Amino acid sequence: MPLLPLVLSRGRNQTDGIGLLDTGAAVNVLPFSLGERLGFDWNQEKTPVVLSGNLADLSAKAIVVTATIASFKPILLVFAWTQTNDARLILGQMNFFLEFDACFFRNQTAFEIKPKPTP
Repeated sequence: MPLLPLVLSRGRNQTDGIGLLDTGAAVNVLPFSLGERLGFDWNQEKTPVVLSGNLADLSAKAIVVTATIASFKPILLVFAWTQTNDARLILGQMNFFLEFDACFFRNQTAFEIKPKPTP
């Protein structure tokens, strides 16, 4: 599976994660415990997110996190923060694949990412 190590941060809080690159996922998804480590409070977050597919039964709220991937410049990623730890960290169309181009080499079980070009 295409797994990508990254560092997530919010203010002084920081945590490591391993995201699944999922071109079929509409949104980025963050498990509950990672959001807690970043200092989010479930009761304080007000913007609900409706998930689909196998995550459709989960409650989720929108949060914004700074992500650092390899030596690339840190970026802001919007996540659907789920109220469960059964969902994995997913990097999806909104907005990971708006920030990065990815090339998958299935027969080599490898992938390459690069930031979107700056204008």
